[in-house]
Amino acid sequence: MVEQDEKQILPLKESIEIVSLGEGQEVKIGTCITTEMKRDLIELLQEFKDVFAWSYQDMPGLDTDIVVHRLPIKEECNPVQQKLQRMRPDVLLKIKEEVRKQFDVGFLKVVKYSDWVANIVPIPKKDEKVRMCVDYKDLNKASPKDNFPLPHIDTLMDNTAGHSLFSFMDNFLGYNQIKMHPEDMEKTTFVTIWGTFCYKVMPFGLKNAGGNLSKSHGNPFS
Repeated sequence: MVEQDEKQILPLKESIEIVSLGEGQEVKIGTCITTEMKRDLIELLQEFKDVFAWSYQDMPGLDTDIVVHRLPIKEECNPVQQKLQRMRPDVLLKIKEEVRKQFDVGFLKVVKYSDWVANIVPIPKKDEKVRMCVDYKDLNKASPKDNFPLPHIDTLMDNTAGHSLFSFMDNFLGYNQIKMHPEDMEKTTFVTIWGTFCYKVMPFGLKNAGGNLSKSHGNPFS
């Protein structure tokens, strides 16, 4: 019996180039394009760079008539108040900076006497910054599952067949562009050594957030 060599399928890695659009605004484009296409693409990005969100201040959020996030709670579930966990001083400083940044742009508000309280979970990033996530496992357990289906990636890829150019955009902090329903804001409360805050916009980590992001693209039957 002849043994066949095992074949390993690896993802295609395309080199990219960082292009400056001015004023610290940078985008990444693939290098496997013609010189003419590259020039046209950069001109297009330069012309419409004002439609991109480059910072928190550029994110007005979606109209609540289009989509708003709700947090229904199962009747048999009681609120959970997590105790404040300790963190390293250097991590605390980075968390404080992120909390202040989100508070200043209106993503957060101060809360007192909330029934639901969760801890911050700092996630280190490659650039030595910290992604501020919140431990919503107790809240997610108490919230019923939204069965709205996410698009299948294979179907999305099949739709690109026959086209010579494929591009995609990463929605900048897409979660924070969907507002929380006023009645459910305080359920997202998290605790810090400086006080307790809740989200006025949909935070990362909620169980049904993904389905809500898909719904925000529109109703296929409208």
